[in-house]
Amino acid sequence: MSHQAPQDVLPDALPNVLTVAGSDSGGGAGVQADLKTMLALGVHGMSVITAVTAQNSLGVQGAWELPVEAVRAQYRSVVDDIGVQAVKTGMLASAALVETVAELLAGTDAPVVVDPVGVSKHGDPLLAASALDSVRERLLPVATVATPNLDEVAQLTGVTVETEADLRRAAAAVLEYGPRWALIKGGHLAGDAVDLLTDGTEEHWLRAPRHDNRHTHGTGCTLASAVAAGLGKGLTVPDAVRQAKEYVTGAIAAGFSLGGGIGPVDHGWRLR
Repeated sequence: MSHQAPQDVLPDALPNVLTVAGSDSGGGAGVQADLKTMLALGVHGMSVITAVTAQNSLGVQGAWELPVEAVRAQYRSVVDDIGVQAVKTGMLASAALVETVAELLAGTDAPVVVDPVGVSKHGDPLLAASALDSVRERLLPVATVATPNLDEVAQLTGVTVETEADLRRAAAAVLEYGPRWALIKGGHLAGDAVDLLTDGTEEHWLRAPRHDNRHTHGTGCTLASAVAAGLGKGLTVPDAVRQAKEYVTGAIAAGFSLGGGIGPVDHGWRLR
């Protein structure tokens, strides 16, 4: 079934961008971060909630995935009535949910940003080990852009990145699973925050100064949602990623303390 593509948006209408992800009760990551990002970047954010987490600045205290039928019903409800110009996926929790979402995405005519969420900022698992094959074989092939961090690259491909030079090898390993573009986030390396975007032919290296701020909860969700917002507006993948990197860099610089642990990035930094 085909649905609205980016070029079908009326000139005076906001592009509709959908996040398919888990809820973060602390508001720093997950669906909450995605919707804040979409608002900040001028698109209409919509959500399909895949799981509910009890989560705060200290970590994830519990997670409950939603039934497949609930996820499918939310998706169909939004896409069939409202239409969608871009989709972002985050926490999908289980193999059954990964496969359901991949099937829904394959039938939707809109660009897809896949953030292959494996663990939280605190190291809490957000994806069952049994779901990794489903991510590799079903989800990554429908992605316009995949946005793994270095831990997720290792989890999915076995490639360990220790230096900037290793980013190319990591990207090639991810592209083998079928996404059109891979954005390998090198934020865990020393030095500047450097990311590599490539489709296997062209390369875009994105650099930003590293901000000395430990309040970085939600960076991955925020970046992927920002890319989706750009694609929803009709930007090319390199332009959408460039815009997203700029937005996230500012949000990290403005990250603030919340609770007793790691605080969130500031999604509204441009509005203050």
